[in-house]
Amino acid sequence: MIDRNTIQRIMDAADIVDVVKEFVTLRKAGVNYKGLCPFHDDKTPSFTVSPSKQLCKCFSCGKGGNVVHFIMEHEQMSYPEAIRWLGKKYGIEIEEKELTDDEKRSATERESMFVLNEWARDYFSNLLRNHVDGVAVGMAYFRQRGFRDDIIRKFQLGFCLPEKDALAKAAVAKGFNQEYLVKTGLCFRTDDGRLLDRYHGRVIFPVHTVSGKVVAFGGRILSSEKKVAKYVNSPESEIYSKSHELYGLYLAKHAIVKQNRCYLVEGYTDVISMHQNGIENVVSSSGTSLTEGQIRLLHRFTDNITVLYDGDSAGIKASLRGIDMLLSEGMNIKVLLLPDGDDPDSFARKHSAEEYQAYIDANQVDFIKFKTNLLLGDAGDDPIKRAELLQDVVNSIAVIPQGIVRQMYVRECAHLLSVSEQLVASEVNKVLRNRREGQGPKEEPKSTAGQNEAVRTMIQAAGDESKKEEDLLIEAIIRYGANFFASLPDENGNESDVTVAQYVAADFAADNVRFSSSLYRRILEEACEKCMAEGMSSLQYFMMHPEAEISSLAARFGADRYVLCQSQQQGFVPDEERLLDLIPRLIHDFKYRLIREEMIDLLQQLSRPEVMADTDRYLEIMLRYKDLSEVERQFAQALGDRVLTTV
Repeated sequence: MIDRNTIQRIMDAADIVDVVKEFVTLRKAGVNYKGLCPFHDDKTPSFTVSPSKQLCKCFSCGKGGNVVHFIMEHEQMSYPEAIRWLGKKYGIEIEEKELTDDEKRSATERESMFVLNEWARDYFSNLLRNHVDGVAVGMAYFRQRGFRDDIIRKFQLGFCLPEKDALAKAAVAKGFNQEYLVKTGLCFRTDDGRLLDRYHGRVIFPVHTVSGKVVAFGGRILSSEKKVAKYVNSPESEIYSKSHELYGLYLAKHAIVKQNRCYLVEGYTDVISMHQNGIENVVSSSGTSLTEGQIRLLHRFTDNITVLYDGDSAGIKASLRGIDMLLSEGMNIKVLLLPDGDDPDSFARKHSAEEYQAYIDANQVDFIKFKTNLLLGDAGDDPIKRAELLQDVVNSIAVIPQGIVRQMYVRECAHLLSVSEQLVASEVNKVLRNRREGQGPKEEPKSTAGQNEAVRTMIQAAGDESKKEEDLLIEAIIRYGANFFASLPDENGNESDVTVAQYVAADFAADNVRFSSSLYRRILEEACEKCMAEGMSSLQYFMMHPEAEISSLAARFGADRYVLCQSQQQGFVPDEERLLDLIPRLIHDFKYRLIREEMIDLLQQLSRPEVMADTDRYLEIMLRYKDLSEVERQFAQALGDRVLTTV
């Protein structure tokens, strides 16, 4: 973990205008700077940077924060990676806490493997450009594929000599540990103990993590020998898990975010050819089925995916399961079927960038429509096959988490298959019901099922409200927790200064109340104990917190909602000037929602047959409900018609 003092030094040294200017063209606008937002397809400058507050924010898409969070979002780095990036930029050595022996060993091993992979990347690239075999064989292959020099450099392509131990000898001569050569997969040992190259005689495609580290390699054979695998890829290792990497994502992530769409293809050369043709928001699953880890990785950048297929219908049908996985993650899926005989690589080589993009825009179709039309061709007029088709499409619709989206697909499916919308909806609901029964508790008795469903709906609504009030209160603690709240008498009658966080904690303790979120409870505890000791504001403390989860939350809740505005409404009073009114109201609202939630839970208990049969238990719950009803009435009376809003 990076030392807090080091984080403080880096934050003190880093200038947000200086950093943002590396990625965005900024122009002076009063006391601030403005430019086109790098996080969405911005037409007019909506991205504002405040040098006085060291904050940035897009008033269109809402993204922003301090300098660390800008680097995290723009470069898709973790919190420690962003801190290290800034430390390197400003020449500040990173000091970390003392690690255990096991942690040191693991960190050293991983770092050694990354260093070795980076050396191998440069070794392969140098052979491709400067070795006679690399130029005559490797470069000739890439030229035949139509790749330009700038694209070859961009993707760091390379070549491995045909000698079976050339890399192994070069690496050992450079002082690299043979153990790491095997662990990274660059080499393997034979039964007789020899160390041989995995990629000999192949062109090389480095695979990068989302932050740009070389994590693996793919090698393509150039001979036509049928007994040899066309592609060889790095084996799984401590630094590489193929189910969590996507080829090309490192180079595509900014284009994906900006255009809010990702094109998904199958192979390395598909990605490279599309980049060369000006379409950069494209990644590849590298010839393997999509995994949940890859889907979650994509979902960090966009909700919208277009899957590109060639005319091989067998391959399409085999990949439909992966698309169902994308749907289940709440992603919006379109499909593009390229003309017969073309894949994304060959199609890119035949058409200009404008022609390619125009073809995509004109021919990509919604996945449900595509799947229905694809399977209809096999079903024909056979009623049994059409019924199976309906069930197949229904199963895909049922995995979609958003109810409104499911309903739209139900309507589309009914239209395409010429069946009633009610029938399709009924089948989708049946799948959903069977899935719930298979995963959750048994169905309630019929006499109370309707009532319980209604109560559950009320509980959900109350829980959502409680969560909203919990968020508002923790936001105030993050922003103002260390601020002076009031001078209050202690148990001896002596007055002492109390901070906002201390007031909230004391109020919670008096009524035996706490946040439902363990993270929020930790934040309240640290706001009471550590902010003042560190000698900084609450917002400063949490935005520089060494734990990324807390720091990111502080950026979301803590970014000044007013300072970046060019004008303020007349009569506006900042929150920090009305804490005596704001904090008790937020606590009051939070407690009121907790009372409402408990009351609805009691109603649910009263509807259970085992409680109804137990007179004493039933009476106990009724009395508790009555007491809470009186407390709720008092809270509601105090609330009146007041509604809290956020800006």
